Amino acid sequence: MGRADYRRAQQQWAREERGGFFRRLFSLKKVLGTFVLLGALAVGSFFVLYLLVDVPDGGNPEATAQSNAFTFSDGALIAREGDFNRELVPISRIPKDTQYAFVAAENKSFYQDPGVDVKGLTRALVSTAMGKKQGGSTITQQYVKNYFLSQEQTVTRKAKELIIALKVDQQQSKDEILAGYMNTSYFGRGAYGIQAAAKAYYDTDVDDLTVEQSAYLAALLQAPSQYDLAVASPKARQLVTDRWHFVLDNMVEMKWLSPVERREMAFPEPGKPEPNPGLEGQAGYFVEAAKAELIAAGVDEQELAARGWTIELNIDKKKQRDLEKAVKAALLDDLDPEQRETDAQAQPGAVSVDPETGAVVAMYGGRSYVEHFINNATRQDYQPASTFKPVVLATAFETAADTQDGQPITPNTVYDGTSERPVEGSDTPFAPPNQGDVDYGPITVQQAMNNSVNSVFAQMAVDAGLERTKQTGIELGMKGDASGFDVKPAMSLGVMGASPLDMAAVYATLANHGEQVKPRLVKSAKRGDRVVELPDPIGEQMIERQTADTVTSVLRGVVNDGTAKGIRSDTLNFAGKTGTSDDNKSAWFAGYTPDLVTTVGLFGEGEGGKQVSLQGTGGGGRVNGGGYPAQIWAEYNRLALSGKPAAQFDLDVMEAPEPSFSPSPSASESETPESPEPPQTTVPGLPETSTPPPAGTLPPPVTTSPPPDTAPPSASTLPVPPGDGTGDGGARTAAGTDTGPGDGP
Repeated sequence: MGRADYRRAQQQWAREERGGFFRRLFSLKKVLGTFVLLGALAVGSFFVLYLLVDVPDGGNPEATAQSNAFTFSDGALIAREGDFNRELVPISRIPKDTQYAFVAAENKSFYQDPGVDVKGLTRALVSTAMGKKQGGSTITQQYVKNYFLSQEQTVTRKAKELIIALKVDQQQSKDEILAGYMNTSYFGRGAYGIQAAAKAYYDTDVDDLTVEQSAYLAALLQAPSQYDLAVASPKARQLVTDRWHFVLDNMVEMKWLSPVERREMAFPEPGKPEPNPGLEGQAGYFVEAAKAELIAAGVDEQELAARGWTIELNIDKKKQRDLEKAVKAALLDDLDPEQRETDAQAQPGAVSVDPETGAVVAMYGGRSYVEHFINNATRQDYQPASTFKPVVLATAFETAADTQDGQPITPNTVYDGTSERPVEGSDTPFAPPNQGDVDYGPITVQQAMNNSVNSVFAQMAVDAGLERTKQTGIELGMKGDASGFDVKPAMSLGVMGASPLDMAAVYATLANHGEQVKPRLVKSAKRGDRVVELPDPIGEQMIERQTADTVTSVLRGVVNDGTAKGIRSDTLNFAGKTGTSDDNKSAWFAGYTPDLVTTVGLFGEGEGGKQVSLQGTGGGGRVNGGGYPAQIWAEYNRLALSGKPAAQFDLDVMEAPEPSFSPSPSASESETPESPEPPQTTVPGLPETSTPPPAGTLPPPVTTSPPPDTAPPSASTLPVPPGDGTGDGGARTAAGTDTGPGDGP
C-alpha cells in the first residue's frame, strides 16, 4: 500500500470513528431525553391530578354505615360486628402529653412535614404495585385514609391519599389534623377514637389520661387486636411493651418528656374488656380468631375496622354443636365452680380439623367470650407436654437416626426406660423422671410411646438431633417463636408453649401422610369488590409418607394398649397421644381418625391469668390427658361421626425387626408394680371392650422396680422437694434446669 493509499485509509477510519461517536452520542441523548420526557409526564400527570382531585366535603359514610357479618360454612349468621363506639372530642380536650405520645409513635416530623413523607410514600407505592404491604404514611395521610377514603391497598387510593394529604395540610391546622387522626383511628375492643379507647382500656376520659397510658394507646395502633393485653400472647405482650418504651424514648428525644420522668414510669396495665353484645358463647372467639387469621393473610386491621365485610368461616354448624355438647357432657357437668376453686380455674379449649382440606370445622374457645376473653383454642402459653413426643419420633424416623450404640430407631428398637437416667450425648445434663418414677428397664419404642416414658424420649431427641427435632415441630405446624421452645433435651417433653390449634396442625399433617396441613378458620372474606386471597391450607410434603404413617401406627398403640386405652372403641379407628404437663397445669389429648383431627386441652388458670395446677378438678386427684381431655375427644367423635362406617387408615409403615432382649429376673411381672393406667371410663356410645392387641407384634411391657439399696442420686439429678401436690415428681439437673413435665395416664 502506497503512502497516498495509507493516508486515504486513515482518513476513512477517522470518519467512521467520528460517525460512530456521534451515533453513540445521539443514542445517549435519546436515553436522556426519554427520562426527561417521562419525568415531565409524571410531573404533568401529578399536576393534573392535583387540580382534579378535591378534598371531599365530608367523611366516608361507608366507614360507619355497615357492619361485618360472620357466618357458618353454610351461610347461617354467627355474629354481626358493626355498632360503632365513637365519641368525637376537640383537640382542647386531649392533653398535650397524649398528643405528643401519638406523634412520637407514628410521625416525629409531623409538625414540620408538608403532610406527606415522599421517601416513605415512594416505598409504599412500589410495594403496593408489587402486591406487598408497606408502611410510610404520615399522620396526615392516615387521617385522610381513615376519614376521606377507604382502607384498600391500591396504587389509585395511595395516589389520592397523597394529593388530598397535601391539600389538607394547607387547608387545616396541625391541631385539626391530629384531632381528626386520633378521633378516626381504631384501637381494638370496638373502640374508634381516643375517647372511646380511654374508656375501653382505662375506664377514664381522655382528659385524664396519663403519659404512660397515652403511650400504650399510641403503641396499640400498630396492631390493636394483637396488642390488647387482655388476650395478647407472650410474644405480643413483649412486642407492645417494647413499642411502649419506643414511644416514651421518642418523646424524650423530641424534648417532650424529661429523662428523669421517663425513668420513673411503669407500664400501665389496662383493665379487662367490657362484654360486647352479640359475642356471647363461642361467637366472640370465632370473630377474633377470624380477624387474626385475615390480618396474618395481609389484610390491614384498620381495613377490617372499616366494616362492610362478609366473612364466611369453615365452622360446620353440626360439628360445632357436637363439640360444645361434648365439653358440657364430659367436663362441665362434672364441675362445681361454686364449691371447688379448682373447678372454676379449669379452662377447656379444643380444635377440630378436616385433615384433607385443612378446614377448622369446630372450635371451642372457652365457656363464653364475654366471661373469658382469652381463646383457649389459640392461646400458646401452656405446655403441650407429651403430645410433643410424636414429633420426636417422627424426627428419628425421618432422619434414619441411630441410638447411642448404633441401632436404627424403629418402633421395635429397645431403649433403657429407667427413670431419671441421665441422657447420653448431650452437653446439657438432663435426667427426667418417668410418671410415678416407674423404672421400665429395657423397653421398645412402641411400649415407650404407649406408656409415655420420659427417659426414652429425652434420649431419643438427643439421638435424632435437638435442632432437627425443633425444625420438625415447626415444619409440622408448631410456632418456632413460641415461649420456651429452646433447643435442649427438656424440649422432648413438650415444655414449649403451644395451642390446641398448633397441635391440631401437627397431628393433621401426620394424618395427611406427612403433607403439611395449615388449619384455616376463614373460608372466604370479601368487601364489595375486594376479595381476600387466602393461603392454601394444604402445603408441601414436610416428612415422608412412611414416616408419618409409621408414627400413626405407633399412636394407635397408645389407644389400644397405653395411656389412652380408657377411650378405646370397637366403632372407631383412631390414633392419639395424651399429655400432662409439669405441676399438672395442663392436660391434653390429641387424636385423629382418618376423617377428623381433634385436639383438646385443659388448662389451670388462676387470678390474673396465672397458671395453676388442675389437681383436684372435679373432686378428684391429678388430672391427666387420659381423663377429661380424652373423654371430651371421645364424646365429640361419637357425636360428630355417628352413623358413618368406621374409616380405615391407609398406612405405609416401615419395616421393624423384632426386638430381642431378656428382662432381668427382678423385672418379672409378678415382682414389679404395673405401669400407671387411666381409670376405665365408660363414655356413652363407646362400648367397653376387651383389650385389643397393640399395633405391631411387640413383647409385653416390662417394668422394673429399683432394688432396695439404690445408689444415691448423681450430681446431675437432684430431686425437687415433694409437696406441690401435683404427682409429677419432677427433678432438676445440677445446672438448675427443669426436667419438664411428667406424663402418664
